[in-house]
Amino acid sequence: MAGSTILIIALSLFGLAVSFFYMKKVTAIPLDLGLNKEESDRLKSIHGAIAEGAMAFLKQEYKVLVWFMLAFAVVIGLLTDNHETASANEGWFTAIAFVFGAAISILSGYIGMKVATAGNARTTVSARNGLADAFAVALNSGAVMGFALVSLATLGMVLIYLFMKNVLPADVPNNVLMEVIAGFGLGGSTIALFARVGGGIFTKAADVGADLVGKVEKGIPEDDPRNPAVIADNVGDNVGDVAGMGADLFGSCAESTCAALVISAIAFAADINAMLYPIMITAVGIVISLVTKIVTHMLVTVDDEQKVGKALKMLLGISTGLMVVVMYFVTKMMIPDTFQINGIAYTDMGVYYCFLAGLLAGLAVGFLTEYYTSTEYSPVREIAKACETGAATNIIFGLALGYKSTVLPYIAIAIAIFTSWQLAGMYGIAIASIGMLGTLVIALMIDAYGPVADNAGGIAEMAGLDKEVRRRTDILDAAGNTTAAIGKGFAIGAAILTSLALFSAFITHSQNLMRALPEYADDYDLVSSITLLDPVVYTALFMGAVLPFLFSAMTMKSVGSAAFDMIEEVRRQFRTIPGLMEGTGRPDYATCVAISTQAALREMIAPGILIIGSPLLAGYLFGVQAVAGILAGSLVTGGVLAIASSNSGGAWDNAKKYIEKGNHGGKGSDCHKAAVVGDTVGDPLKDTSGPSLNILIKLSAILSLVFAPFFVNLGGILL
Repeated sequence: MAGSTILIIALSLFGLAVSFFYMKKVTAIPLDLGLNKEESDRLKSIHGAIAEGAMAFLKQEYKVLVWFMLAFAVVIGLLTDNHETASANEGWFTAIAFVFGAAISILSGYIGMKVATAGNARTTVSARNGLADAFAVALNSGAVMGFALVSLATLGMVLIYLFMKNVLPADVPNNVLMEVIAGFGLGGSTIALFARVGGGIFTKAADVGADLVGKVEKGIPEDDPRNPAVIADNVGDNVGDVAGMGADLFGSCAESTCAALVISAIAFAADINAMLYPIMITAVGIVISLVTKIVTHMLVTVDDEQKVGKALKMLLGISTGLMVVVMYFVTKMMIPDTFQINGIAYTDMGVYYCFLAGLLAGLAVGFLTEYYTSTEYSPVREIAKACETGAATNIIFGLALGYKSTVLPYIAIAIAIFTSWQLAGMYGIAIASIGMLGTLVIALMIDAYGPVADNAGGIAEMAGLDKEVRRRTDILDAAGNTTAAIGKGFAIGAAILTSLALFSAFITHSQNLMRALPEYADDYDLVSSITLLDPVVYTALFMGAVLPFLFSAMTMKSVGSAAFDMIEEVRRQFRTIPGLMEGTGRPDYATCVAISTQAALREMIAPGILIIGSPLLAGYLFGVQAVAGILAGSLVTGGVLAIASSNSGGAWDNAKKYIEKGNHGGKGSDCHKAAVVGDTVGDPLKDTSGPSLNILIKLSAILSLVFAPFFVNLGGILL
């Protein structure tokens, strides 16, 4: 076993140990800390309802996904055999990798949900002691998610590599081996699709129902225990923003690494250390993230409102700086001074600069997202000002902000793409995508922190704890809103680069397969055949461009349908349960949770079929060139639409919160009512459609990579 392999395994196990340490630290806090019996009983009841609802949804979702996973594995096994190697049917090995990747993604989601529902109430009770204690609990809960997910991703990839290396026949070349391992990324991404879409539908159905009936119609505060949808809303925060985001970024990590491995297997066929360099980047990030967390804790004591956001941003800054330094030496040790891909010579320093380009582009996209969605800057304040003239102008300003906010992030990503291509070709783009995920542990940590803090505030309100507790949790939640927006921007940027890397790997893989066929020459150049002058490519490009819009329409309509059911149920309960509005009656929380669960499971199927079916149908009917057109079209428009949707929704949300702080009339004013309408419109954009588009562009690309043998050998039946 190579030294790099042993080191990756050791770092992955270390990361899991760190995750377990923080889990024990969080769960060691008693739920009745500083509370009297009455307060303790209320808090435990609310906490139990949220945890039970979250796990019930996850259990139902995973029941559906297990059967789908097994069925799709059979399809992979039957259709993806590489005829180039007669000694083995790689399709079934790819199916094994697919199931393994899906299983780890499911495990990651479960861990994230478990710690989030354990940490929320403990953040609430810790807030009685002070802001610093509450912040530490929420961040430690996020740390469990970050370290566990990334460690499982790296460990899973190196284990599936070792397994396939030993079970596949010795005559199977390394590039085919890595193409088999791509099934791991497909498994993770497939689970991410349903986790994102299903979780997004769940949380927004509950959120919209709670807001429209509770805030607008009844005039009661957010997280008021009289609102029947409030538990479902809190459950949704965990379902969508913890399990969904975790699965999304797990998929990005696995997919970008798989893309790089496919290309590196050609460039470094005889150098195992260089070949595993993409996995090492993520593994090194585990140690860097722990050092970052310790240093940040030493430098910043979170004892007032201003220091919460400072500490979270410091985590990103320190981890980025450390990765810049450490990866220089890692690159020098693992990558040869010079190497060739397709006859073009590249250098180890070129690879390092590719990593740097992706890392800095990710940071730029994150902070640009903050600029457009934070209450500290003018764009959000302009939207809040627009609320003075009603909901219509609020929505107009929010849409304009979303469209405008796509320009600078796309420029940053374009610079990273151009630079990486010049320095190391297709391999450089793959490394840039992994570089953007270099601080993935930290990104997951601060992203999971957000819903934990949000839930903590809701629990404080529902349990009737004193106003100082709620004030402290609101401070944490406000910072979490900003980091959540940064996390969404980061995830979208990573998805764009990951998809481009996968596109490159798909072209590389397909070209090698076609060169092995008698009807193609040994030097056949697939790239030259993919041209806009080809009507197949041109038509497919158009069809790919509309897919993100159709997908967004389907997911938004799903939220609307589910929200309609939720609104009717909440209205019914207010109408029929005696004393509910007065606070003497008890709402039926369980029915609202069940409505969101059923709607999410029902409505996630059609978007899933659209994403999975489109490239498969295009490739079968029209061949590889059509698939390339589909991927290119959906990548370009999907990224733009994702950024615009997420930023519009985030800006509307924070404009509402800015008004609630006392600006422009404060809570209960006409201005606030207009802001609530905008926030309600933005909810499915920022938490369902926008984030789910990440999965669309990534899943289509890795699906095409895995099914390349099917497209080459059996595709194009109409041409």
